[in-house]
Amino acid sequence: MKRVHVAAAVIRGSDGRVLIARRPEDKHQGGLWEFPGGKVEEGEAVQAALGRELEEELGIRVTSARPLIQIHHDYPDKHVLLDVWEVSGFDGEPHGAEGQPLAWVTPRQLADYEFPAANRPIVAAARLPDRYLITPDDLGPAELLQGLKAALDGGVRLVQLRAPDMFDAEYRDLAVDAQGLCAGRAQLMLKGPLEWLGDFPAAGWHLTARQLRELVSGGRPFPAERWLAASCHSAEELELAAEMGVDFVTLSPVQPTRTHPGAEVLGWERASDLLRRFNQPAYLLGGLAPRDLPRAWEAGAQGIAGIRGLWP
Repeated sequence: MKRVHVAAAVIRGSDGRVLIARRPEDKHQGGLWEFPGGKVEEGEAVQAALGRELEEELGIRVTSARPLIQIHHDYPDKHVLLDVWEVSGFDGEPHGAEGQPLAWVTPRQLADYEFPAANRPIVAAARLPDRYLITPDDLGPAELLQGLKAALDGGVRLVQLRAPDMFDAEYRDLAVDAQGLCAGRAQLMLKGPLEWLGDFPAAGWHLTARQLRELVSGGRPFPAERWLAASCHSAEELELAAEMGVDFVTLSPVQPTRTHPGAEVLGWERASDLLRRFNQPAYLLGGLAPRDLPRAWEAGAQGIAGIRGLWP
């Protein structure tokens, strides 16, 4: 069965809301919501196809766009490759030029709409920021919380509380304070035993590669409403993460780091090759800083994760 190549757009307004459209009832997956776009013609560049489709469907002209995520999905009756771009600039006022209903929704509200199965990773990518801050492990609790507050003031919206040298009780106390700081401002991701899940209802969970291997046979350990992430370092671990149904991963190390001096480095080319076969948002990690964001996007990543590169 030939794979249909589709260009789709996560269109963001100046207020951060995302534009979605409702599919006609008589079309494949009719009645569900989708991200605007359409088929890429033979020999057509993806960005050109996206611009053409959005002009036809919405009456807008794209002025600023970048790659967001690529998804291969096989329906029983159709195989698709979704080439998704984030559109942050356009001329014109979007309207349903083909009569389709449109809605501007906040990233959080996207979870309340019903999309085709292939769109689920796009919903995750549209809700996630392009930076994932991981806290340093060589700070005391007071210094760590002070730095976290500065990071949140600087616009960080996704944080992993990493403190491998702390005792469990100390980490849990710190997690309570971090959850208070992040409330309404950023998504906090915690690490540790899943038995703690009930004590931190607002937090997501970031699994170690070891936890991923141990838990994958049982499937996703908690409902889709809570963020689930995993640390991956190889094609095998990315496959396990996909099997478990995580929302996003970190893939590392892209470059040498002080945190893991002896680790085998992936390099940009290998990281890009691994992401080409992975259908979920992924943050590249290891020796990266905000200046590396464009390269990470080109490699197929959601963005970058970092400790020193993102710590204020």
